[in-house]
Amino acid sequence: MDQELLMKQIVEQVMNAMNNGGAAPAASSGKVTAANYPLAEKEPGKIKTPTGKPFSSLSYEKVISGELTAEDMRISPETLEMQAQVAESVNREAFAGNLRRAAELIAVPDERLLEIYNALRPYRSTKQELIDIANELDQKYGAKTAAGLVREAAEVYEKRGRLKKF
Repeated sequence: MDQELLMKQIVEQVMNAMNNGGAAPAASSGKVTAANYPLAEKEPGKIKTPTGKPFSSLSYEKVISGELTAEDMRISPETLEMQAQVAESVNREAFAGNLRRAAELIAVPDERLLEIYNALRPYRSTKQELIDIANELDQKYGAKTAAGLVREAAEVYEKRGRLKKF
């Protein structure tokens, strides 16, 4: 019974976060602005899961029954893009950039992201290993901005002597 209560609380927290985190395109310009925020209240039909399920179809009961999976409860790249547009509309360009980078990385499996994170720690990788990671992000996942950051890290680590030593 305690596990069921805990699961219900977790699902409710996720749903509340999603209610406060989405945004929808403004009808006139196709861009999302602060006027569209939060999406779950103003235009809930605009948010979809990465699996294509509408936000309005998510519920605790469906999680418990197994009808919804963990993938159904994740944020989609499209929702992150809409949030980035909201951030830009209130002059938070740096935050918008972070959201767009996050959207790029959704395609990368979690396990691989952790491997990349560890590879980016100082003295963990050679320059070629970092370049290979950048190429993988770019070519396999289409994460061009993230790939650029890894390439930049390879250059900076080389200049600062932070590459893996043999």
